[in-house]
Amino acid sequence: MWSRSLLASVTSPQRPSGPSALRAARPAASAFRAPNPFLLTAAQRRLLSDQTRQAIDKAVASAPVVLFMKGTPETPQCGFSRASIQVLGLQGVDPAKFAAFNVLEDAELRSGIKEYSDWPTIPQLYVDKEFVGGCDIVVSMHQNGDLAKLLEEKKVLAEGEGEGKDE
Repeated sequence: MWSRSLLASVTSPQRPSGPSALRAARPAASAFRAPNPFLLTAAQRRLLSDQTRQAIDKAVASAPVVLFMKGTPETPQCGFSRASIQVLGLQGVDPAKFAAFNVLEDAELRSGIKEYSDWPTIPQLYVDKEFVGGCDIVVSMHQNGDLAKLLEEKKVLAEGEGEGKDE
């Protein structure tokens, strides 16, 4: 089971049992907007407690690919989280290099991650500790090939996995 609170999860994030946990049908597209996660104002930085910021820092660093989502990869609780998991599965992300955090189980995480990234929606994808974006950006990057390039460059794909590869 994947769902745990942030503070419990950052020490040992839950990971999917195999590539099938990330597979599903292709989601619909949305508009692309490039995120800028590191431009927090002083007021926004003060809204996050040091403990919450440290816990989120630790969560973001817990795996090369980290998704903050509603629900779990096996049972997403919103269509956008489901679409993000589907895209990661289609891309062939290695489950051993992936961690997901269920924001529905931790109200502090749910509000804190939005302030941390300066991004108003969930899910939120981080690759190699850098904020990539929400579902709309993930889907757009998937469709134009940028996500495949990023994931390949960061070496987070499972051997022989990913869209366009023979399985």
